[in-house]
Amino acid sequence: MADQYARTGEDKRPHEIPAIRWEEPPEGPVLVLLDQTRLPAEEVELVCTDAPALVEAIRSLAVRGAPLLGIAGAYGVALAAARGYDVDDAANALAEARPTAVNLAVGVRRAQAAHRAALAKGGGAGQAAAAALAAARALHREDAEASARMAEHGLALLDELLPGGGHRILTHCNTGSLVSGGEGTAFAVALAAHRAGRLRRLWVDETRPLFQGARLTAYEAARNDMAHTLLTDNAAGSLFAAGEVDAVLIGADRIAADGSVANKVGSYPLAVLARYHHVPFIVVAPVTTVDPQTPDGASIEVEQRPAYEVTEVSVPQVPVTGAGGGVPVAPLGTQAYNPAFDVTPPELVTAIVTEEGVVSPVTAEGLAELCARSRRVTIG
Repeated sequence: MADQYARTGEDKRPHEIPAIRWEEPPEGPVLVLLDQTRLPAEEVELVCTDAPALVEAIRSLAVRGAPLLGIAGAYGVALAAARGYDVDDAANALAEARPTAVNLAVGVRRAQAAHRAALAKGGGAGQAAAAALAAARALHREDAEASARMAEHGLALLDELLPGGGHRILTHCNTGSLVSGGEGTAFAVALAAHRAGRLRRLWVDETRPLFQGARLTAYEAARNDMAHTLLTDNAAGSLFAAGEVDAVLIGADRIAADGSVANKVGSYPLAVLARYHHVPFIVVAPVTTVDPQTPDGASIEVEQRPAYEVTEVSVPQVPVTGAGGGVPVAPLGTQAYNPAFDVTPPELVTAIVTEEGVVSPVTAEGLAELCARSRRVTIG
């Protein structure tokens, strides 16, 4: 079950509006999400009391972004355990809620493994639930720490590739604090450049069909006083042609073993434009986004979203008349092609920035070494 309530206050900064948090009111534990479908018009929180409510929140994009989905999935397992529901059923439903974002299943299985381990050691239901919650909280903390390290590595790479500062960065979709336990992935790098006085302009793709750039990235950029300009996705080519882009920074929902990158649809065309115009195309993502079990880009399952997201436009606080809850912009019955993601081949990626360092050039061998190094650090 999920309930919503509005936040109060007009001048909170992003770090004061957590995208996700665990609470334990007298009536029982809940998972509280900032409902991203209501931004920027309203700051409304969605309160989930069970895993099915969280699954619906994930599918509706109330909570989204690869790192945050992993955190949400782990907390969802902990919520099921604490509320006395079947943990394995909840874990399976959560892991399958969105197929492309590998972090979701990683977070779910980590909390599920902690729950099972506690039971195997003879712990009761309460101890097992506490173990799942501890795993979720550890993942949340680790993601915040990873975000800070990605920002550091990413800024160093930008300064190496673009000496002199004054970076003009183009980004796609939303990769800030709304998708992370910290300040994000690609957006965190741009924010680090801004704080260092080296960001000249953040170009923000609107990101059709759901406008995550216009609604969410512009929202975060404005709250951080970053110089930013919004553009329609199909205006990016003219921006490159005018020489106004120094680098492209995007996140990732899954990185295959060969370095192919699945990210919000529209990322691949940017990579092609960047290659033609000799502009660095940089992917920023935690190591957990690299999936060694997915050998190449063709093996990545790309989520197909409902047609109404394309045939209708949803605008917060505007009356709706369409079947999907939006304003129709196409004739009734129009079919739509609506993949949530596209896949960029590794040869078009200048570098992949992670919390453990940078892979450039992007190769299967380089990624494998990075993942091995990450495991050694974790075990150590």
